[in-house]
Amino acid sequence: MNTSTGPGSPAGLAPLPGGVGVSQLRVYGTTAPDGLVGGTPHLHLCCTEAYVVQAGTGAVQTLTMSGFEQTPLRPGTVLWFTPGTIHRLVNHGGLEITVLMQNSGLPEAGDAVLTFPPSVLADPQRYAAAAALPGGGAPDDAPPADGTPGATLAAAYARRDLAVLGFEQLRAAADAGDLGPLRDFHQAAARLVAPHLPRWRERFAAGALRAAQDTAAQLDALADGRPDHLADAAVHGFAAPGEQGRHGMCGLLNTYPIR
Repeated sequence: MNTSTGPGSPAGLAPLPGGVGVSQLRVYGTTAPDGLVGGTPHLHLCCTEAYVVQAGTGAVQTLTMSGFEQTPLRPGTVLWFTPGTIHRLVNHGGLEITVLMQNSGLPEAGDAVLTFPPSVLADPQRYAAAAALPGGGAPDDAPPADGTPGATLAAAYARRDLAVLGFEQLRAAADAGDLGPLRDFHQAAARLVAPHLPRWRERFAAGALRAAQDTAAQLDALADGRPDHLADAAVHGFAAPGEQGRHGMCGLLNTYPIR
């Protein structure tokens, strides 16, 4: 995903095309306060996100300055949305998605803001506490035998439910023609991520920007009749995800150690 080996990346691992990120997602199958089953509404500030639906059915709800939309998801659907799109996955049954994320590493570094109510968004410490998961979202070691959620999963559901409450407020205002609350949310999101921007620039420079610069250098070399980089060709891959069942915002993630 990064164009050069970065923090947490295996030594010598080449990037995925364009410095993107990839993960496998099984969307949450429990019910939120509004009666819908699925994930946590949020937006990304610098990253376009894409879905390739592998199994099951559902929908993605989106909210932008153009209003609310709901797009059906079924196997074979490919859908992507640009930064600033509030999105929420709804699971009608067995929804599994391959997720492609621009600027691999930025989402993990905080490029996502959840649609908590304004009182939470206004307080960075309160927001951080509401958004955090035990162990950073790592799988529960031993879920309770009675079938109730483990501590991490319970915390993931709690933050989803809080974000759904804020999302409902934003949607209701937009449906009524009032985009002021959505603009306020954009401003609050920008304030919350401001401390992360220097780190984001470093990840961008080592990832997507470096990938583009490498391509420019290869084009220049070919124009000069120097195909030397072709001699460095190599094959990389993983037989399976490096981690399975990490608790994400929208469901359980299988992730690959390419960041």
